[in-house]
Order: sequence, then structure tokens, then C-alpha cells
Amino acid sequence: MFTGIVQGIGRISAVHAPAPDFRTHIVELPEAMAHQLQIGASVSNNGCCLTITRINGREVAFDLMAETLAKTNLGALQAGDEVNLERAARFGDEIGGHLMSGHIIATTTITRIDESAHNRTLWFALPEALKPYILTKGFVGLDGCSLTIGEVSANEFNVHLIPETLERTLFGTRKAGDIINIEIDPQTQAVVDTVARVLSQQASA
Repeated sequence: MFTGIVQGIGRISAVHAPAPDFRTHIVELPEAMAHQLQIGASVSNNGCCLTITRINGREVAFDLMAETLAKTNLGALQAGDEVNLERAARFGDEIGGHLMSGHIIATTTITRIDESAHNRTLWFALPEALKPYILTKGFVGLDGCSLTIGEVSANEFNVHLIPETLERTLFGTRKAGDIINIEIDPQTQAVVDTVARVLSQQASA
């Protein structure tokens, strides 16, 4: 599990792609995240839970299977690109964001960006299948960041980002057209799906 609080930005130093449905990313971790690493440990890369397969100092390897390549933005990354990173939460850690599984459900596109003196508002396309779960003031995971949803329209939603988020994550350099990973809040999904199922059963009774 993860908290959605990005701990650092990693740089992809190499990509090995022996087959169309399999890739290995070598990621250089920030110094602060490179202590007590273990093979088999989970690390969130742009919100996607990946398993460490090899360790060489601060460089760690992650294998990406077909499902990961199909459902996330990781398959489009090349050497030199960067990713938001978070190591798996431990019992006793502060949950500053919201609990996240690291299971990306879809991707979306940044449609536009509104700038002000101290804030940045990013607008995203709202996938049709996710409309029931994207609610004003609800939680959403975007590239591994736990964020509060601002406005929701028929085709878009936005989040408001403070300077700290812009400084610590890739959202400080994101631009319109960029592809972003989405993880919906599992509690919201459970409630919405349960209510929909109950209403459907009542309607058919």
C-alpha cells in the first residue's frame, strides 16, 4: 500500500525491451530513498506498484508486464525520463494523503492548465467509465500523487496544486497533452458500486 505522498523523483537510466509485451526499467533513486532496499520490495512509479528485481547501488530494476504497459504511461517512457516515486508504506507511517494500492485503472490526458501567482490548476479529460467515481472534494491518485478533486464537469475534472506539490513532483513540469496515470479511491469505488448494485436489484425486484 502507498499513501500518495511522493517521496522523490527518479530518473530512468536505461530501458530494456526484449519483447513488445515486456520491458525492464532501470531507475536511479534519490539518495534519501536508496537505503535498506530489498529485492522484492514494492515501489510506486508514477502511481504504479512495481517490484524491485535487481539492485546496484542507487539503481534498481523493475520489470513491466503486458498489463502494466497497456494500462499505464510507463510504457512510453525512455532513458532520461523521470518518474514520481514512493516506497511502500509501513505500519506506523503517517498517512498524509489517502491509502492507495498502486493499481492503475486507466490513463487520462491533461487538457489545459490554469496558472496564478501561487497556484496551478490542472484540468484532465474525464474517462466515461470513471465518471461515477470522480466526485468534487473526493480523492484521486494521479501519477502517484494523492490529490483532492476540485471541479467536475461533464467531460473534465481538475485539481489545484500548491507550490510544494509542484516542487516535489513531476506536476511542476507537466504540460497540456501529457498522459497521466489514474487510480480511483477504492473506498469511493466500493460505495458507488454497492449503491448501484442495490438500486439495480431493487429496480428488478
